[in-house]
Order: sequence, then structure tokens, then C-alpha cells
Amino acid sequence: MHRVIAGLAAIVLLISPAYAQSRGKGSKRPDNSQQTAEKKSQEAAADKAYKDALRSIPDQKVSDPWAKMR
Repeated sequence: MHRVIAGLAAIVLLISPAYAQSRGKGSKRPDNSQQTAEKKSQEAAADKAYKDALRSIPDQKVSDPWAKMR
């Protein structure tokens, strides 16, 4: 009888982490199709600002520290 209870307890302890992961915060994700027009325009503006910032960064010279040693 004690072996059966111990076996069931071991199975429960092994299964519980997987069960907890399946019902975590990730299962309550909002749908992307329900985005408002305001949120889409904010994301588009942020994306444009990011791309403009990347374009403003000057090109770096290629550095070869071993150039004089070869």
C-alpha cells in the first residue's frame, strides 16, 4: 500500500511542472488581429524612427590590428 502511494506521489511530482507550464502566462496572449489603429500607427512611427536612427550612424572603418604584422 505504501509503495502505491509513494509511486503516485512520485508521478504527481514529475508531472506537476509540465502542467504548470502549460497554463502559465503565455496562454493569455492577446490577438494581433485585434490591434487598434492607434497602436498600429505608434508601432509604425517607432519602426520608422528606428530605421532613421540606423541610417544616421556613419559607416565604420574596417579595423585590422594585425595588418602591420603580416
